[in-house]
Amino acid sequence: MAHHGPLNLHIHPAAGTVGDLAMRRPHAVKVLQRHGIDFCCGGGKALDEACAAVGVGVQTLLDEVTAVENRGQGGQRWDTAPLPALIDHILATHHEGLAEELDRIVAMAERVLTVHGPKDFERLSNLYEVTVQLRADLLPHLAAEETTLFPAVRAANRAAAQAAIAGMVAEHEAVGALLARASELTGHYTVPEGACATWRALWHGLQELDADLRQHIHLENNVLFARLRAEA
Repeated sequence: MAHHGPLNLHIHPAAGTVGDLAMRRPHAVKVLQRHGIDFCCGGGKALDEACAAVGVGVQTLLDEVTAVENRGQGGQRWDTAPLPALIDHILATHHEGLAEELDRIVAMAERVLTVHGPKDFERLSNLYEVTVQLRADLLPHLAAEETTLFPAVRAANRAAAQAAIAGMVAEHEAVGALLARASELTGHYTVPEGACATWRALWHGLQELDADLRQHIHLENNVLFARLRAEA
């Protein structure tokens, strides 16, 4: 992945949103995740407000971003790339294999509930329901993007693209809420002592899914959808 050097943006922190930072300085995603700042569904929040909510100074956070950039821990800018290239990236990186991974996670959640339910029934049953709902929400959403939204963007049919994204942000928010619930139920993906291999694999799989979906939603909400609106 191509490395882009530090972007010395001389912008007062209060002027930008979390999504702006993640879009213009992709390395910031790692730092935002480290501090528990939502950059996908919460991308529209002012950066200073988001930092205050987690007790970190804006300048401290920006200094951390600069440090990551200087270490060259890659990040591709998509806010200036051709829209078809952005779509290709979303499909290859975030869509491909997601349905199979969701099936795998639901199956593991069901097995852990079946085998270990008596130890922690309420939590494990709630987590299983979350995984089932994630799959139920995401599969038709992915299909709508692949059959309606992305073809409209490729065809430069901006009216159709605008119509397609109308409900997608709300669907992203619903997925974000489910991810937050999964994180809560798993103690932020902290594996319980004595957990079996499947239990550990479930926690690890959910943590990876969380990171992937947040990046996926960020690229759509804060980059693709924002660019389509700007062109309207």
